[in-house]
Amino acid sequence: MNSLRVRLILSHVIPLMVTVPLIGIALVYLLESQILLTNLSSDLQRRATILAQTTVDQVNIWYDKDNAQAFVRRISSTLNTPVMLLDPAGDLLASSDPSDLERQGQELQLPGLDQALNGKPSIQLHYPRFLHPEFADILMPVLGPDGKVVGIIRLTDQLEGFQDRFIQLRTLVAVVLGIGLALGAIIGWSLAYGLERRLESTTQAISYLAEHSDSLNESRTDLPEDGPKEIRLLTRAFNTLAERLQTLEVSRRRLLANLVHELGRPLGALRSATEALRSGAHEDPLLRQELLDGMDGEINRLRRLLDDLSRLHNQALGLQDLNIQSFSLSAWIPGVLVPWRESAQSKSITWDVEISADLPFISADPDRLAQALGNLLSNAVKYTPSSGKIDIKTGVKSPASGIEKKEVYISVQNTGPFISPEERKRIFTPFYRGNTTTRFPQGMGLGLTIARDLVAAHGGRLGVEADTEKGNIFTIWLPINS
Repeated sequence: MNSLRVRLILSHVIPLMVTVPLIGIALVYLLESQILLTNLSSDLQRRATILAQTTVDQVNIWYDKDNAQAFVRRISSTLNTPVMLLDPAGDLLASSDPSDLERQGQELQLPGLDQALNGKPSIQLHYPRFLHPEFADILMPVLGPDGKVVGIIRLTDQLEGFQDRFIQLRTLVAVVLGIGLALGAIIGWSLAYGLERRLESTTQAISYLAEHSDSLNESRTDLPEDGPKEIRLLTRAFNTLAERLQTLEVSRRRLLANLVHELGRPLGALRSATEALRSGAHEDPLLRQELLDGMDGEINRLRRLLDDLSRLHNQALGLQDLNIQSFSLSAWIPGVLVPWRESAQSKSITWDVEISADLPFISADPDRLAQALGNLLSNAVKYTPSSGKIDIKTGVKSPASGIEKKEVYISVQNTGPFISPEERKRIFTPFYRGNTTTRFPQGMGLGLTIARDLVAAHGGRLGVEADTEKGNIFTIWLPINS
């Protein structure tokens, strides 16, 4: 009983085992009582009616026992069925059965006798065993010219021929019901086995997923979504869970690899600078200053790396705190662009800025917004080759209908490697760094994720477009104060 298969089979079979026999008994009863026995009663009543009409012209048999007995002997040999005559008081006059002669003149207590004495035929079926009638009786009243009962004819049929029909009928019904029960059990077992197999495969897949979560990237296969609706939903939920766990595992591995790369490079540079200083480089003031400046730059890069990781963690936990202020974009943007302009010019990158003088005031956190814009500018400088170009543009988008609201935009366009449509779907995924064959494997792939989340926290959005001629365009869209 602890097996799901057994319980499912029993849930199919037990109702059949209860209802089918009851239906069979009811069916047999209806067939026997409403069809076979009705036909028998009709035949018996027809013979009794003919016999009663025969006695109408022989009135003396109802008043003389000898005449009555002679009549019964003559008729019973023709009908081949027991015959009995009763007087108007219900006393026995004559019988074809010699054993009844001892009761001649006595009143018989027969079922339906009162009904026959009142002038109505009475048919009785005798069931000494359950659903097994042994004989049928009919009491047919004989009416005189005045309409009064002058006597009663009793015919008895032992049902010898009908017993075989009853047995055949019951056997046929039992066989059909047995086949139905067997088919129900087979179908129930098949359905239960299929459901158990699907649940068992899903359970095994979940167990395997729990035990081999570190190897999902190599061994995960989706379960087929078939079977009943509930099983399909369960399988789809499992496949979605497995896919997300695989994505997390891939991200974890990429994070570890990126951490090793990002930490190893500045640490290696710091170690080289330290060894150089120990080897006497400190005696040359110019070389010492260059080494110290390089060490300071590597430390700053490490600090930015840790800051990015900390911000990503806080955003994942919902710890995004904003210091909302109202300020003018026209006065705010130039201060944000200055350090990145110097970085671009140091790489001989053309720097072009178009800032509208009438940009509106917005409500935002200037520091967080500067971080988001700074991440876009950092990527633009990082991925734009020497002699390339970076364009920064601002403006206001007017609504096309009364339903839309005005938005201000800040776009950063660069002529770096083209971002394919496939990559544009994934560049905002944490730790994604793009195709290393077309983009430089720098950074940890957190800048765009953090920028998108910061812009979204301000009620805005970050979009990306790419054109083989114009380059890549990242645009920050922000709502304007109403």
